[in-house]
Amino acid sequence: MYRIGVDLGGTNIAIGIVDGENNIVKKGSVPTNAGRNPDEIVKDIAKLTTDLLKEMDILPCRIELLGIASPGAIDPVNGVVSRATNLGMVDYPLVAKLRELLPIKNIKIENDANAAALGEAVAGSGKGVDKFIMVTLGTGVGGGIIIDGKIYSGFNYAGGELGHMVIEHNGRQCGCGRRGCWETYSSATGLINITKEYMMNNRNSIMWKMVEGDIDKVSGKTAYKAASMGDMTARAVCAEYTDYLACGLVNIINIFQPNIISIGGGVSNEGENLMAPLCELVDKLQFTSAAAVKTELRLAELKNDAGIIGAASI
Repeated sequence: MYRIGVDLGGTNIAIGIVDGENNIVKKGSVPTNAGRNPDEIVKDIAKLTTDLLKEMDILPCRIELLGIASPGAIDPVNGVVSRATNLGMVDYPLVAKLRELLPIKNIKIENDANAAALGEAVAGSGKGVDKFIMVTLGTGVGGGIIIDGKIYSGFNYAGGELGHMVIEHNGRQCGCGRRGCWETYSSATGLINITKEYMMNNRNSIMWKMVEGDIDKVSGKTAYKAASMGDMTARAVCAEYTDYLACGLVNIINIFQPNIISIGGGVSNEGENLMAPLCELVDKLQFTSAAAVKTELRLAELKNDAGIIGAASI
């Protein structure tokens, strides 16, 4: 028996056939072409799924689950995308629509951040532990909470929005409407904004040369690359970013005391340059700093496959 995971993104639809050991045995993708009629997106999911099954010579009756990881607010009980504006879906019955096109009746849906966390929990950095939280550092700060192997998302399926805890009262404006949300400081976007602020205050930083004098070319990699070259302004950027990131992680630890917090997303590609000072600061600031056993910070392992494996594990 196999399971199918669908990672429905704003840019691409990635689908994988997953075996009983959580290995992806076949994978494919097609452009999402967001902005068109959602029914067309569903047709593409059904077609790619059918094509992959034919290529693997697997009959639909051997698929015990098809899971979908979707962005936006999700109602997993009713199989509805409550709101995913980038996909043009509002109260859209995605599961019911897909059942009309595929001979697979066990179809489920979950928020993409929750699904990615579940993927890491069952097959990646959180495998084998009871309490696991994943934090993704991308355009925003996403997250997923896994307790005893199950996604925790609150009574209304809207929980786990870790990026929207406030860490700076009346701080930076967040897209959610509040000020000072963690993601405005600790996302890749936040890192870019901090980098730009420091650069504007120091025209001698080598970061200006790296971006050819165009501050709009600053990326989430700029400060860390310059810091590795000895630039003191860049090192100050990285220190401030680490401080903000640690603040949110310590809040999470103090509330949940998970076995492991996994760090994923684009910023996590900095590896030990990110993790070494972060772990030191978190260890010092957490309420259980003197405890013999403490939450472990790890880098996520599954990368782009986390959503597929998580969707197939709903």
